Formats: sequence, structure tokens, C-alpha cells
Amino acid sequence: ITSAVAFDILPLKLHPFSQSTPTGLDCVGWKQRISSPVITDGTLDKTALTDDVGSEEDLYEDFRSSNHRYGHPGGGGEQLAINELISDGSVVYAEALWDHVTMDDQELGFKAGDVIEVMDATNKEWWWGRILDSEGWFPASFVRLRVNQDEPMEDYPLKVEGGKEDDSSSGMRRFGMGQTTKDQMRTNVINEIISTERDYIKHLKDICEGYIKQCRKRADMFTEEQLKTIFGNIEDIYRCQKKFVKALEKKFNKDHPHLSEVGSCFLEYQTEFQIYSEYCNNHPNACMELSRLTKVNKYVYFFEACRLLQKMIDISLDGFLLTPVQKICKYPLQLAELLKYTNPQHRDFKDVEAALNAMKNVARLINERKRRLENIDKIAQWQSSIEDWEGEDVLVRSSELIYSGELTKISHPQAKSQQRMFFLFDHQLVCCKKDLLRRDILYYKSRINMDNMEILDVEDGKDKDFNINVKNAFKLHCRDTEEVHLFCAKKPEQKQRWLKAFENERRQVQLDQETGFSITEVQKKQAMLNASKQHHTGKPKAVTRPYYDFLMRQKHPTLPTTLPQQQVFMLAEPKRKPSNFWQNISRLTPFRK
Repeated sequence: ITSAVAFDILPLKLHPFSQSTPTGLDCVGWKQRISSPVITDGTLDKTALTDDVGSEEDLYEDFRSSNHRYGHPGGGGEQLAINELISDGSVVYAEALWDHVTMDDQELGFKAGDVIEVMDATNKEWWWGRILDSEGWFPASFVRLRVNQDEPMEDYPLKVEGGKEDDSSSGMRRFGMGQTTKDQMRTNVINEIISTERDYIKHLKDICEGYIKQCRKRADMFTEEQLKTIFGNIEDIYRCQKKFVKALEKKFNKDHPHLSEVGSCFLEYQTEFQIYSEYCNNHPNACMELSRLTKVNKYVYFFEACRLLQKMIDISLDGFLLTPVQKICKYPLQLAELLKYTNPQHRDFKDVEAALNAMKNVARLINERKRRLENIDKIAQWQSSIEDWEGEDVLVRSSELIYSGELTKISHPQAKSQQRMFFLFDHQLVCCKKDLLRRDILYYKSRINMDNMEILDVEDGKDKDFNINVKNAFKLHCRDTEEVHLFCAKKPEQKQRWLKAFENERRQVQLDQETGFSITEVQKKQAMLNASKQHHTGKPKAVTRPYYDFLMRQKHPTLPTTLPQQQVFMLAEPKRKPSNFWQNISRLTPFRK
């Protein structure tokens, strides 16, 4: 290591159950000191990057060759503590921050709020867990460890919804050395809220001072538009969170933490937390821009130099930029647990209850948007698999597949019937024809604009408009042109599913209008470009999930090393098992042709 950069590491202080996602960002206690390159205002001395140390590449290589790491070797103190507890026979529980929808039978699927028993955490990115009778791998960054691990599982609901307990008498429970009450449990949650907020503020400060300030000094490498794309409004979030943590600390009772009244702070800032929506909306664009830049070595070296000189742990910039997305989704879980250990007579009870509902609404919208953004890549890949496509792309008007299946379409004149595959998206119904010889190939035939359509249930018997006998039928009637489309399902239950799907489509469109949801042109074009590249290079037409995959990885995307080779392949190329949402599309082999 050069004389200009020297540091030493003090002993690690373990905080096993204080987590600020993604996994590893809460490894407090690692104290590193760097001499001359860091100046008092938190910015980098520009000469330190060039004169004493040399180029960003030289600095990066110096730190790599020093055999030291900023961060958590082997997964960090928290991971070591988890494995130690598991090996000692203790049961470790985690709560899901987000839905984990999986198409692989080796992975564990769950919904936000589910409680998972962690059975193996030796891999820092993929853990092995169990929910009831189901076991499998799941991404560690999708969960948050429960604060009160000593609480019996039977006293904890599988899904934290309202945060209330059914039995108020369960307030007295054993904890630690035999002294414990509901107040002690509340103390634990309050302490976690305060400590994770302080850690989060440090992460935001590191991003703003360690990265953004240095990027702005390099006009030769970054334009303002690029910086806006990469970092979004994270500086606004930093300013908001600084005020929020000060408000929390004012309400924090150091002598008796369980008496702290923090619910009002969340209510006071619930409107300001709406700035997270802008950040989360932009986050996929940030991922794409970072991915593009880091294909050039000088950007890799520059970002790594910024991280090292700011004394940040060993997680790449995209990992740090994920923390605001996960933080806003973590608040409802913390508040639900806080409400659970707050007596109804407590002065903070009503405020915590109201704060929980407010933050759940914010997180629900963000979680839904994340899921919708994952879908646009699937839709783009689906469209690329359809032969003879005509007209505009599906993503121009739609971002959600509501339902799909096979129907008989009856057309004028002479009531001609045709078997077709139909795909109902928001705003449109796409009609495709199966190849006569290869039933796995679909050809585009037509589409119907659903915005002007009225759904009509048709009774079994003779239809007057088409003068034929029908069964399990319904009609789509265009209000503008009076055009009528007649459809027949094979079974009554299939007909009911379609009628319900049409209701859901209109409900989804209305909800998108109310919440202002939309997919940016950049995201649409990127999804179609990715699908087109894969199609033209002759790669398998498989459903890809780049944003979803990003959320499940950190700096070094790896799979659990303990898996047999066959299972590793299954994780890398998941089986396209039917799901409630993509049950019909997943049967179409164009995705895996």
C-alpha cells in the first residue's frame, strides 16, 4: 500500500439483529482510518487521487493488493452471528420485505410480511429457509431479521398485517435472563428503529459526499443528466431523513425507551416520504445507466476509489443506491412490530396504529410498482416470441398482463368460429393463432381496444345477433362503432374467470389513473431493445428479469456454493412452472425454444 493511503482495522462489534438492507450495510463497528486523502468536510482531496497515489486505477489496485477489505468478510458480523445461532440449535426468524415470486421449485416463494425460519445463512446472498412445510433458497436482501428472536414462534403471526395481537395477555413473556415483559420487547423495537435510522443517515451521507460530490468534479466523465439518472433525488431524501431522525431522537426516551412516543414522527413526515416515489420510479433507469458505465474500466476504478476513500463497506454503488428503495418498504414491518408490543393504554398507541396504515400504503404502492416494472421485461420477451407482429408494441399502451387463455371467437358473416389464444392486458386484448403443426408457435392476428368496450354476459341458448346456439358465451360491445365480438369458453368456470378478468382490467386502469402510474419511454424502449437483441442473436426466447435479478444480487452475483451442480443449473435456468399470473403464458414454449 502506498504511503499516502494507510489504515488499520479495529475489532468488529457484533450487532446480530440490527439490519439495514441490503445485507451487509449494517456492519457497524468496522472502523477504518485513511490519512491524507480525506479532508474534514467529507470530500476527497483531488490531488490525493492523482499526485500521491496516481490514477484511480492505481489506487484501486493498491487497495486490492493490500489484502484488506472494507466490509464484512465471509458475509459480515451479522452473518457470522446468524450461523453461530443456527449451529447452536437456536431458531432464527426473518420477515419478508418484499414478495419473492419464483418459478423454480428449489426457491422459497413468499409475500411481504411472511415470517421465514432461516436454516442456513452461509452464503451471503442466498439463504435457505422454511415456511410451514415448504423449504428453499431465497435472496437474503429480501428479508429483515426479527428484532425479538427469543419470542416464541407460536406467539407470532405468519403475516404481520395489522400489527395487533389477538391475546392481550401474551404481553408478559420470558426474555433473556428471565426478566422480561412486553415493555422490554418494545424497547428492543424502539432501539432498532433509532439505530437503523442512524445507520441509514450515514449511508445517505456517504453516497452524497463520497460519490455525488466527486462525480460533479469530473465534468469530463459525467453530465448533469447522467448524475440525475444515477442518483435521482437522493440528496432530497438525505435532507428529509436528517430532519426525520432529529425528530425521532427528540421523542426518544433514553432512560426508558419503551415510553418513547415515535408514532407522531411518522405521521408528521408521511407526506414528505412521498419523495421516495420519484426515487423508486427512477431506480431502474439508474441501474441501466450504471450497468452501461461500468462496462468501461475507468468508471469502475473511479467508483471504487470513491468508496474506499469515503471508508464505505465493500458493496458496489448499485448496492448503496438500493437502500432507499428497501428502507421505505421496511418501515411498515418495524411499525407493525412496534404496535404489537404497544399496549392500547400507551400514549403512543393510536399514533403508531395510524403511522402503520400510512406507511403500509406508501410501501404497497412502491412494491406494486416494482412488480409492474418486472413485468415489462416479460411482456417484451413475450411479444418478441410472437410471429408476424403488426402495429405498435404492447408496451406503448400496456404494462400488465391481466389474464390469458383459449377461446372460440365467432365472427360475422356466417357466424364463422375460430379457436384463438387471447391475452388480456390493461387497455387491450391481443388475439393470436397457434401454428397448425407446431402448437408452440403463435402468430399475431388482431387486437381489441378495451377502453371503449362493454362486457355483456350471454345466456346459454340461441343468440339473436349471430343467430346460432351458444354456450359459456360473452360479448364485447364497442360503444363507439356498435361492433360486437362473441366469445365462447369451453367450461362455465372458464367463462367466469374471463368475466372477472375484464373487471380486474378496468379496475387496474382506474387505479393507474388515480395513482399516476406510468412506464417511462426509456424503460419501454430498453425492454424492447433487450428483447430484440436476444431475438436477433439467436438466444433462447426465455423470460428475463433484469431488474428483479438486480434486487437479488449484490456486488458479486453468485449462487449458493453448497448446491449440487444440477440444482445450480435449475436456479440459473428456472423451470417455467405455471403461476396464478402467468399460468397460460408459461405453457408456451416460445419462451424456452
